[in-house]
Parts: sequence; structure tokens; C-alpha cells
Amino acid sequence: MTESFLHYLWEYQYFHKHSLQTTHGDEIRIFHTGQRNTHSGPDFFNARIQIGEMNWVGSVEIHVHASGWLEHKHHLDPAYENVVLHVVWDNDKAIRHEDGSWLPTLELKDRVSGQLFNDYKKLLTSAEVIPCSKRFREVTAITRMAMLDRVLVERLEMKATQVLQMLQRNNNDWEETCYQLLLKNFGFKVNNEPFLQLAQAVPYKLLLKHADSQIQLEALLFGQAGFLEEENRETYYRLLKREYKILSQKYRISEKKLKKVQWRFLRLRPANFPTMRIAQVAALVFRRRNFFSAFTTTESVSGLTDFFSVSQSVYWLHHYRFFKAFEEEITSLGEASIDNVIINTVVPVMVAYGKSRDEQVYVDRAVCILQDIHAEINKITNHWKSLGMHVKTAFDSQASVELYNSFCVKRRCLDCTIGAYLLNPNRK
Repeated sequence: MTESFLHYLWEYQYFHKHSLQTTHGDEIRIFHTGQRNTHSGPDFFNARIQIGEMNWVGSVEIHVHASGWLEHKHHLDPAYENVVLHVVWDNDKAIRHEDGSWLPTLELKDRVSGQLFNDYKKLLTSAEVIPCSKRFREVTAITRMAMLDRVLVERLEMKATQVLQMLQRNNNDWEETCYQLLLKNFGFKVNNEPFLQLAQAVPYKLLLKHADSQIQLEALLFGQAGFLEEENRETYYRLLKREYKILSQKYRISEKKLKKVQWRFLRLRPANFPTMRIAQVAALVFRRRNFFSAFTTTESVSGLTDFFSVSQSVYWLHHYRFFKAFEEEITSLGEASIDNVIINTVVPVMVAYGKSRDEQVYVDRAVCILQDIHAEINKITNHWKSLGMHVKTAFDSQASVELYNSFCVKRRCLDCTIGAYLLNPNRK
């Protein structure tokens, strides 16, 4: 038995209510179960319950064993003084208030269907990565969509919070924040940390001072990334190295320089090599510059795609790495890469900006953009598709990834609308 299962039983009232009474024989009538509390304090608040002849409005606390009240030292915590009902699986110890009166307690162990508990245990002990895999097709489309809507909102809020935290570290500089987030996402998970370090080592304000010279932008970025440490007679490489030496001394930034070994190339397609991505960042700063304005004012996916569709400099049209020429011309950011940047950079910034200004229009625009982008293809989305999940847009893929990571992996089936639907004893 777990407290999460008891929370589920109480929230949905999935227990027998015939002759419902406290352990001391007082009749119980439940008018409102209260609201789930996800912070410290009692588990449910603002519950409305009649105990005996008295109507109470207060909190409900839940434990597997009644003695948990003492073990968790609730009797010493003023936050629990307004608890009007103690819901337990096993009333192993009678609990009193500080004034000596009995704490009204409801014991559930003889009021719950054995089949319901068995179904719950099957979900929790399932060997499948998605616990409800074998029964997923039983779930109605509207139930699935309700859960996807919910987890997408949670994902967007989580990402927006991360953006706002980054904004605070950047002294409320939106442009610098957009730049750092953009570079981090140019790392595409494998190199996101060194890219973020690079953004912090070469601030956006510094790049803007040289935004009219693509060679100087490349020199600053490649030099600070640690890629200009070798000796080579190649003209382009020597030019970058010379420019970086001058600029690094001028701005005294060499002490923050990254090491080449921090960058990962193994198992990456050449188009995703960090050298290619750095060249594309330099091209973006050279040709576009105003990231924040573009992220918050562009209303269509096509407009954002155009913004990111810039060609890297001549050298990088035929090189994936330094000194290794490639005969065919190398294209700029592909459609899938641009979609990835929009999903993980532009959308979170839009939501964060909307939250900071309390303007829902930016949040709505972000959602619309997700609905206009093709779904991401990865192991998680493929798994959901195999179960019959509708994953057509980035809205669907982002939601399904969040559902998997925050609920399925953590076995939070009882907090999931889909899990609650499958366990609903009344549905049968």
C-alpha cells in the first residue's frame, strides 16, 4: 500500500461509503474532498465534511498507517491544526489533538475493492516502459487528449521557468538570454553544455560589436571554443587565428576559453558537428542579429524558418571540420534542425515573455506554432505511435515526451488521467 494510492482513492472517492463513520463511530458525510496540495502541509485543503452533527471546512491528511501522524511530527506543526479528517489505510494508533480530543479518523482497508488494488499493482509492477501499454487502446481519445493538453502546459511552464531563471542571471537582458538559449540548443543535447559555456564566454554584446565582420565573428567563436590551437598553413585558419589573438587580448577573454576535448564529434552526422553549428551561429549573428525581436514578433512557422535559413560562410560550404575539404556544397540548417530550434528555443522564449508580461497572446501563439510543426521523431514518439497514439504535430510529440518522462518513467499512473481512467472501477 502506498500513500499515492490512498490519495487516488480519496480524490476520486473509490471506496464503499455504506455506513461511513470515523473509528470512534461518528457518522461521516463528504460534501467536497478538497483540493490536492502539491506543496508542504496537509494533503488536501478546503474540504467540506460533516462529522456527527458538525459541518467542517478544513484539511484532510492521508497516511498508510495512522501512526504516520506522529512519525512525521504533524502534532508539532501548526500547519496541521486545521485537519478535520485523518484518512488512513490502517488505524494502528488512535491520534489525539493537542487539546486531548480525538482526531477524527477514517479507515479504508475494509472499504476498497480487491480488484481495484490488484489492477493498481499490475500497473506499478509492469515491465513495460509505458506501464499501461497492454491496455492503452482501451482509453478513449478524449481522455488521451485531456492528458496531452495537461502535460504540454506543464512542459511549457517548466521551460518558461528555466528561461526566466536564465533571464534573471542575465540581469533581465532578453537579448542575451535568447542568444544563450539558442546556442545551447544548437548543441542538440550532445553538445548543449559546451555551447552554453561558449555563449557565456563570448557574450552577445561582444559579438554585436563585430557583427559587420563575419570573419571576426567566426574568429571569436572558434577561438573561444578552443578550435584554433593547432599550427596550420591554411589561409582561412591562419586568418581566424590572427584575428582571435587580437580580439582575445583586446577583450581579455582567453581565460574563459574552452578546450577542444569538451566538444563531441563521435556518432554525430557531419551536419551536426559542433564546428558546423558554430559557423551557422556566426552566420545568424552576421545576417539576422535581433533574436529576441524575431522570437517574440514572428507569428508564423514559415517566418521563423526564413529567419534561421541562412547560409554559412564560403569555407564552411565545403568543410565540416578544419582542414578537411568536402567536394559537394554543404547546405545550411535543415528543416528538422530548424524545427528543433523553434521548438526548444523560440517557443519557450515566447511563453516566458508572455508569462513575464501576463499576456496570454504570446502563450497562445507558441501553442499554435507547435501545432504547425511536424512531430519530432524519436524513440519515445515511436513507442507512443506503436500503441495507437496520435502524434502528428510538435504539440503531440512534446506532450507525449513529457507524459513519458514525467509520468510513465516515474510510475505516476495515479496522477495521470489515462491511468485514472483505466483504474476507474465504475467504468467496468
